[in-house]
Amino acid sequence: MESVLLDTPSGIGARLGWDPKLTEHDRKRILARQLVASRLGVEEKSVRIEREAPAQFGFHTQLFAEVDDEEVPLEIRTASFRAATVAAVAEPGVKVGLDLRDAHPDDATTSEMKRHSHLFDNDDLPALLSHWTKVQAVREADGRGVRVKPDYVRLDLSRNKGWIPDRPVHYSLVDLSRDGWIITLAYGNEA
Repeated sequence: MESVLLDTPSGIGARLGWDPKLTEHDRKRILARQLVASRLGVEEKSVRIEREAPAQFGFHTQLFAEVDDEEVPLEIRTASFRAATVAAVAEPGVKVGLDLRDAHPDDATTSEMKRHSHLFDNDDLPALLSHWTKVQAVREADGRGVRVKPDYVRLDLSRNKGWIPDRPVHYSLVDLSRDGWIITLAYGNEA
């Protein structure tokens, strides 16, 4: 699988990888292993990536890393779209959310974005995509994901910060887009 390191804020590492022959789960694990090994200065083969057991139906499991049978205290988050996956690793206590999209969405996706967008001119596709990926990244960082309607997410005027009004956490938003993929990282410290 081909992968590239993304330019992220200090304390957070992220990689984008793509390979249509690999499953989404394999891509997630490979990227997470690369990030954790680099962060800890160990060989990739010494890092074991596991998936959290689901607690209930519809529960989105998280990945965690082990080195020498000891769990590594890092936050691992991923997002996938078609044959591409982005993974991020951060220190404990840093809430991270990712969103990954194709720069050319299909009609159904564009219609959904327009329906939930707060933009005055939602016919400007690049602005709509940027707005939508930021909203999705904030939802993922919040931890409730799809249980929070996209309409509830708020962005400041510069679209560099996002939040959900019922929580005190404000997330910084960073555009990590690359190679025809729109990638947004939302991050903030736990309140």
